[in-house]
Amino acid sequence: MPESLLAWALLCAAAFAAGVVNSVAGGGTLLTFPSLLAVMPPVLANGTSTFALFPGSLAAAWGYRSELARCRAHLVRLLPPSFLGGVIGSLLVTRLPERVFAGAIPWLLVTASVLLLIQRPIARWIGAHPHETPTPRRIAAIVFFQFLVGVYGGYFGAGIGILMLSSLAFVGIAGIHEMNAVKTVLAAAMNGVTIVVFALSGAIVWKVALVMALAASVGGYAGARVARRMPAPLIRGFVVAVGFGVAAYSWFSRR
Repeated sequence: MPESLLAWALLCAAAFAAGVVNSVAGGGTLLTFPSLLAVMPPVLANGTSTFALFPGSLAAAWGYRSELARCRAHLVRLLPPSFLGGVIGSLLVTRLPERVFAGAIPWLLVTASVLLLIQRPIARWIGAHPHETPTPRRIAAIVFFQFLVGVYGGYFGAGIGILMLSSLAFVGIAGIHEMNAVKTVLAAAMNGVTIVVFALSGAIVWKVALVMALAASVGGYAGARVARRMPAPLIRGFVVAVGFGVAAYSWFSRR
């Protein structure tokens, strides 16, 4: 447990920064989880980190409320697979060793970041355009992909925002700000069901989690408000950079 004022300050700073990053790109877990590892065992760090970032996702969604009003149909499609995947992933935490998903994290994030980097050329190639009604086949593929993201998100969750942003453009969402809005709500759905499992298993240090949750909420709302005023290409470039950065961290942390 944190025993000094400096340790508490560093944990709060990590949570605030994670809230900002999650509202813009995702990957905030890679700020809070390593910070918590310095003061508690891995299982407690994972559960505490997940809870700490959950209110930040809700705050970010509130910051994007005007964009969410234009994306209700996409939320109706993608919330059910997010919930179902989150339940399955969180249940797998108690049945599979962490190395199963940990070994795949760098490859998943590199693939997702590359997809986001070349998203517009791919969208033109397959005929996806803003405001275009997606075909049933494309909707089915995105829903299935979202279910897989939900499973991964329920298990560990670092980088789920990157994975979702790489696919949301192909359901006809017009801009990066709207994609960010939908992503924050879907991430909150996954994390919400995961928190229930962690809480029932005693894997959350509540004193630390509540303080960090407050800091992450402020960061999430601030990040959403700032992101809406930034040029879309700058946001997209930042998202790609975060994706490659998280992938590199995941790769070298395993060596």
